[in-house]
Amino acid sequence: MHSVLIIGCGSIGERHLRCFQKTGRARPTACDASPALLETMAKTYGVPTVSNWEQALVTGAFDAVVICTPAHLHVPMAIRALRAGAHVLIEKPLSQSTEGIGELMQAHVASGKKAAVAYVLHVYPLLSQARDFLRHGDLGPIKHVTTTSGQYFPAGRPAHAAHYSKTYYRDRKMGGGAIQDALTHTANWMESILGPTDTIFCDSSHQVLPDVTVEDTVNLCARHGDVLVNYTINQFQAPNESTYQFNTAKGSVKIELHRRRWGVMRLGDPDWTWTELPPADRDGPFIIQAGRFLDLIEGKPAELCSLEAGAQTLRFNLAALASTDQGVRTRCSDFQF
Repeated sequence: MHSVLIIGCGSIGERHLRCFQKTGRARPTACDASPALLETMAKTYGVPTVSNWEQALVTGAFDAVVICTPAHLHVPMAIRALRAGAHVLIEKPLSQSTEGIGELMQAHVASGKKAAVAYVLHVYPLLSQARDFLRHGDLGPIKHVTTTSGQYFPAGRPAHAAHYSKTYYRDRKMGGGAIQDALTHTANWMESILGPTDTIFCDSSHQVLPDVTVEDTVNLCARHGDVLVNYTINQFQAPNESTYQFNTAKGSVKIELHRRRWGVMRLGDPDWTWTELPPADRDGPFIIQAGRFLDLIEGKPAELCSLEAGAQTLRFNLAALASTDQGVRTRCSDFQF
């Protein structure tokens, strides 16, 4: 049984706490500066609580730390945790700047501990099946990809959670806005198939969400070598839908997350051939992710987002923000650690 410290018990921190508990392989402890949140965690889940993460690390009582604070705190907290001898799972995005990333990589190597970034799409069974098919290359090289996603963002938060305009989301410097909060998931998963993004041209805007000024709508064109990718996303539309389509000279693969299915259409086929998966509880992927992280720290193989892959997606985020601000195509390699 692993002792796991959950630092930050807002919406995503509570989910991690609950899902590590559901694995039956971890004893989570809730850590937050808010006495009210700690009281909620203790009453709801029957877990111990602490208010000071630094003092908790000094005790050496925790095998692993899950960092669920705003993005600008991720790197310094992860460095401290690794140096204290704990494995770390860091919520996405890895950070909102390049500051400290090199030091984090060095601390990771020196510690001998495991580290991963919690890009949860890596563990969705639907996406894993489609990715395996695409990696096998039956349809030949991917040449063009389109992704279209959207949802009503305010509806996705627990009733007791703070209004999004009072959280990290309101400020890019804390990892807020649609690029760092939502699009980053898709971009990270896409890079696990296509490899690192080379260049980005991004247009984004605040269109609808009340009480914030950060972008809630994004149109982005990217290049991965000779592969062209289009991303579109908004965080205010009524339907919660996500569709990804991969096109090759021999056919196409379409993923419809909201319909829990993925399909193949070869050139000349009259229609899609679909593989459908049964409905899943929203906690399901996070329980799988928690289990895989526990596998990782036990030395077992587990496909999660590595620190290096998380750092590459940070380059994607920063290039997208720079492109939308400056109105120019931007190279991800411009952002070095």
